[in-house]
Amino acid sequence: MKRKLIAGNWKMNGSLAANEALVAQLLAEACVVSCDAALCVPAPYLAQVRALLGEDSPFSLGAQNVSQHENGAFTGDVSATMLKDFGVRYVIVGHSERRLHQGESDTHVAIKVRRALAEGITPIVCVGESLAEREGGMTELVVKRQLASVIHLNGHCISEIVVAYEPIWAIGTGKTATPQQAQDVHAVLRAQLKAASDHADRIPILYGGSMNAANAADLLAQPDIDGGLIGGASLKAPDFLTILKAAS
Repeated sequence: MKRKLIAGNWKMNGSLAANEALVAQLLAEACVVSCDAALCVPAPYLAQVRALLGEDSPFSLGAQNVSQHENGAFTGDVSATMLKDFGVRYVIVGHSERRLHQGESDTHVAIKVRRALAEGITPIVCVGESLAEREGGMTELVVKRQLASVIHLNGHCISEIVVAYEPIWAIGTGKTATPQQAQDVHAVLRAQLKAASDHADRIPILYGGSMNAANAADLLAQPDIDGGLIGGASLKAPDFLTILKAAS
């Protein structure tokens, strides 16, 4: 059985003081962590958090975005090469908030995945449907289309990615898909990956729709849920540690 992966997405939160306090609390209880774990932090804090984690930490360093370009006149972008310089292990790609607010298309996401993989960084590829799409019976169509773009551009390299199913209607709303609803979509994604790769079983599929301390154990018990992409709960050490225990 492969290890679960729990990745905390701090989103646009944090400060030098708050980060130091949070990481100290997590490291103080690091003995509970026997799953794979990552902290995906805002770009300005990558150096700080890397230093706070130190060597041999149970937490890998993650970023929240990567440019689709290698280098050049792209003011404000951060390249995969730059992320590699900071020891970044994971990067979130195609989060619904970026698709919505920054206009990222499926093609943009697929290119970013390729950039990350080229530098040895594992992309956490987000897919998910809106409430209107779910109510319209389009969930499977939407998530398969989003993942298909990544598969098409990256071919056999997809065995090196992580997929995160994040129903948009359950992000930051307090709503959560039931364990069975989440499992049903994860099973669809698993079947799509199996059709594209002989190594699909080793690709973690995370649930990213408001997993928290109260529901983590039930969600993680599902056969195709291999971990979680955690938003708000990752900013609260006791809650995040509870999720890590559930995954361990």
